[in-house]
Amino acid sequence: MLVLKFCGTSVGSPLAIRKLIDVVRDGAHEGKTRIVVVSAFSGITDQLIETARLAEAGDGIYEEKLLSMRKRHDESVAELCAGEDRKVADEFVAAAFEELAGTLKGVRLLGELSARSLDFVMSFGERLSAFIVSRAFRSAGKEADFLDARLVLRTDDQYGAAVCRKEESYASVRAALNSRPALQIATGFIAATEDGHTTTLGRGGSDLSTALFGAAIGADEIEIWTDVDGILTADPKQVKTAFRIESISYEEAMELSHFGAKVLHPPTVRPAFEKGIPIRIRNTFNPSCSGTLIASDVPPGQYPVRGVSSIKDVSLVRVQGPGMVGVTGFSSRLFGCLARRGINVILISQASSEHSICFAVLPKDAVPAGNAIKDEFEREISAGSIDYPAIERDMSIIAVVGAGMKRTPGISGKVFHSLGRNGVNIFAIAQGSSELNISAVIARNDESKALNAVHEAFFLSGVRSVNLFLVGVGLIGGTLLEQISRQRELLSDQHRIRVNLIGVANSRRMAFDRHGLDPAAAKAALDAGEGFDLKAFVERMKGFNLPNTAFCDCTAGDAVPTVYMELLKLAVPIVTPNKRANSGKYADYRALVDYSRERGIPYLYETTVCAGLPVISTLHDLFLSGDRVRRIEAVVSGTLSFIFNNWDGAKTFSALVREAKAKGYTEPDPRDDLNAMDAARKALILARECGMALEFEDVEIEPILPDSCLKAPSVDAFFEELEKQDAAFEQKRKAAESKGKALRYVAVVEDGKAKIFVREAAANDPFRSLVDADNMVVVTTDRYSSLPLVVKGPGAGAQVTAGGVFADVVRIARTLV
Repeated sequence: MLVLKFCGTSVGSPLAIRKLIDVVRDGAHEGKTRIVVVSAFSGITDQLIETARLAEAGDGIYEEKLLSMRKRHDESVAELCAGEDRKVADEFVAAAFEELAGTLKGVRLLGELSARSLDFVMSFGERLSAFIVSRAFRSAGKEADFLDARLVLRTDDQYGAAVCRKEESYASVRAALNSRPALQIATGFIAATEDGHTTTLGRGGSDLSTALFGAAIGADEIEIWTDVDGILTADPKQVKTAFRIESISYEEAMELSHFGAKVLHPPTVRPAFEKGIPIRIRNTFNPSCSGTLIASDVPPGQYPVRGVSSIKDVSLVRVQGPGMVGVTGFSSRLFGCLARRGINVILISQASSEHSICFAVLPKDAVPAGNAIKDEFEREISAGSIDYPAIERDMSIIAVVGAGMKRTPGISGKVFHSLGRNGVNIFAIAQGSSELNISAVIARNDESKALNAVHEAFFLSGVRSVNLFLVGVGLIGGTLLEQISRQRELLSDQHRIRVNLIGVANSRRMAFDRHGLDPAAAKAALDAGEGFDLKAFVERMKGFNLPNTAFCDCTAGDAVPTVYMELLKLAVPIVTPNKRANSGKYADYRALVDYSRERGIPYLYETTVCAGLPVISTLHDLFLSGDRVRRIEAVVSGTLSFIFNNWDGAKTFSALVREAKAKGYTEPDPRDDLNAMDAARKALILARECGMALEFEDVEIEPILPDSCLKAPSVDAFFEELEKQDAAFEQKRKAAESKGKALRYVAVVEDGKAKIFVREAAANDPFRSLVDADNMVVVTTDRYSSLPLVVKGPGAGAQVTAGGVFADVVRIARTLV
């Protein structure tokens, strides 16, 4: 024997009601369904409340709204009912709206809307819906009767949230059904007092009505038909990767529903739980889906956690003071004074020192709670042994629920790591000894991010997503986008890493998509984007407030690094090949590196030196393992490496510079490479990574070009001046050659100093082995003394640099779980 309930969307239109009838008459339900409970048509309850409030305020527009509701119900009757059934339904609707109009007229004349009157007004929604559905069944050839729940469900007189008198109601239901053999179409949400006054059962009242009917008749199963496929692992409106839970225990369902899971309301489960009746959540619009089973005995799930839920808006009230420590009965007085004021406490957290207690309440209860505490503890507050109660507003509660958490180490760690890693501050924590629920109070604007972060940590275990914001889509950034586009599917399928490009910008425009931009079409998206402003770009990042956000700076200037510290303080990891931040003021560099290390927020800049070669990470590993760097010798400029490696006399120096420019090794103006500033910055970064507190001015730079070349007014003029210097350059080259040596432009970091200069390299010099645009870093340490450690490879080119940046993005993904 089954009891079915259909929510407002399931009776929201004639088409939906026809689907309802099809469900009840299918093979799984025909002949097995005893009662069908229905809600009001979708939106009608809210409209009834609004209409009543307008009548109370004397606003005559309520009559227009009444006519609109009447029209909707008349049209439903016309479409669903035929013959005598339509006539009877029309008469019922007409009589109901006449009665409703009379009630609202009285409200308007009195200028008062009592809770009792409001319950009566709201009852019309379910009464109209159930009667129309019952006649629709008859017109479809299925015998069905209208059952007004006010005849059988008895409650107290707490209007708006009445409490059912179960045993009395159960007996009334069974007695009524004895004389009603046909299918019963019952009203949800409403009941009546002993003296016949209409009451409502509060939020989720229709589900509670269904559970009460099921418990009364000892149903084999209760089915709640709604517009989702069952209970999901999280709110799908906030967590797009949420999925259906196959089965869940009563306790887990009650915990999830208490903390905001909207498919169920906590009291709904209780009557079924008491009688051991399973509840199944089904989708009216997808009846082939089996839904979610709620029962006392369900198999363990695939994951230790069943779901993640939240309460969007709460206030946190804190009481603290030395007068609380060791005082017997303090908690009893505290929560007793709240109970006397009718204030419901959602969550409680107390420090083991007994110095403070905080608890969460609905925002409307925060000030009354504070006043109740002041009154109860007036003497202690005056004496200074207890502080005035403090109220924190704009909070949310996130709850992680699952029976599988019991005696499973690491669950709490996983929860709090996922929150902390995403910069979500926790204000209070609560966990029961049953280990069924871990709850945390967080800032309300972090709710969605927290839900997604925790959901991904548990339900997408091993899948790591990075929500990437990229500034700079020139040579390096553009190549990075190409690489992400090519590798994205492979990363997802084989390595379970997802890179979602959320925002992108160049120096002129920026574009965003919360659900992800196509990296291959990102530049086209920029053409249709909005004007670029760095501050606005960061604000949009903040506004999205996505979990696992990362920022990538592929520019080469000073502007973007100015926001690095702000981003790190938002717990946003940074990846960059831009050398400006790490070669600027030492104090700024130190602040970034130290903050990243102390807070565990990745700041990755491997590609600032030698493109994609693992130089920075190697130095870090040496340092962490206790080795000491004594000396670094390096060729760190791919451009200068190409020029000096190929300078064998076959071509003039100026011709080699032209060739390097043609190959894309130099900047548009080759002087930006040949002035050695870029190489000096790299040398400075290496020195700082070795612990040297050097400023840029401390780097000794031997110039490559004479002043006449550097001061030339244009690139063409520069090449003209450079050609004039070819003889002088050739003279230097031959002088070295005569000694069996060759010229290389080398950086040396040693004894707290850094310098870059033209070195005459002997035949056994490691830099003589360089070819094309290769870079090389030779590191001499305590361990690598007789035979230095060498890192060698391509040091220039968009592919290798972008590849290094991409690798750092992937490293960030690996830190997420």
